[in-house]
Amino acid sequence: MATAAPALAENLMGFGRLLRRAGLPVGPTELLAGAEALRHIEIGDRHQFRAALRATMVHRHEHAPIFDQAFLLWWRDPAAGGPQGADATAPDSAPPPPGARRLGEALTGGAPPPPEGESRRTDTALSFSAAEQLRSMDFEAMGAEEIANAKAEIRKLSLPLDARPTRRFRPHPSGARTDLRATLKASLRQGGEILELRRLQRVTRPPPLVVLCDISGSMGRYAQVLLHFLHAVTNDRDRVSCFLFGTRLTNITRQLRHRDPEAAFQMVSHIVPDWSGGTRIGEALDLFNKQWSRRVLGQGAVVLLITDGLERGGASELERLGAATRRLRDSCRRLIWLNPLLRYAGFRPKSQGIRVMLPLVHEHRPVHNIDSLRALVETLSARPARHPGTERR
Repeated sequence: MATAAPALAENLMGFGRLLRRAGLPVGPTELLAGAEALRHIEIGDRHQFRAALRATMVHRHEHAPIFDQAFLLWWRDPAAGGPQGADATAPDSAPPPPGARRLGEALTGGAPPPPEGESRRTDTALSFSAAEQLRSMDFEAMGAEEIANAKAEIRKLSLPLDARPTRRFRPHPSGARTDLRATLKASLRQGGEILELRRLQRVTRPPPLVVLCDISGSMGRYAQVLLHFLHAVTNDRDRVSCFLFGTRLTNITRQLRHRDPEAAFQMVSHIVPDWSGGTRIGEALDLFNKQWSRRVLGQGAVVLLITDGLERGGASELERLGAATRRLRDSCRRLIWLNPLLRYAGFRPKSQGIRVMLPLVHEHRPVHNIDSLRALVETLSARPARHPGTERR
């Protein structure tokens, strides 16, 4: 037993590194708690062993499938570096969880480099195919390297909104409106003779953009990627306001204006306490309407509501959700609901929250890959219909 304890500790540390590379927040605290839990169980019982590690290393429901897959791989396969003589029970043929691909990359450490002396050949057609595949791939199914490439592509997107006329005018040589005051003032320099008519042109300006992004457990993976899009938009244009909501509403506009994305996201993480927790969409929208709508929804603002619409409250919460969504729609020029659930071809609004919100928004669009974000950019750069209704594209 004296020689088995160091081997167990070493394998436990390796298992923690595997989970961390796969995206689970496993640090020294979880490793120490796991080692302490193993002291109070029967090590030879595989079920107790797995339950002890899962109870100390898994904090979120969506991380449980990845942990189970990692446990089967690490504590079973001797070639993976696990303990010798482990149970070699074959896993079932069920489809892998969404994070299985990241887990495989974390286990193998990426593809091996080519042998020395072997020439590398680049196929242009395959390069284009890989780029197209990346643009159409679901964020949830991406591996670690593909997520990094997707974030780089997203940061290149700009969001031009159609310019709207304002009440202001400015001097312009070919303006449509005559500036009598400037014309008379200029005539005084010519002894009262009017030699040229001064003209004015109406000033146009893009409307404000307001983003409300759901960061609950079901939206956590998408919210992490979309934050890069919000950071790029916030630094590319003025009059952008960004809010995150789960169980509470947080304004992150000031933090996202930092030029360095890593520094901006670190500041966001310090002020957002409810990441990947529960969701209260109606309460968050109601709070936004009461505290922020008059400040940020002026001059024909466009609102992007990013959520899956899975409101789990009772009848009172659904009524509150409907009233808050209706007031938000009436307070802006264009309310666009971005829903990752639209990635499914057979999507049907079965959830009560989705049924309440769907008739109250101007547009309902998917947001699950780079192509959907590009389509959103093209839509926002075009002028909407005079009386927009519910639209799904």
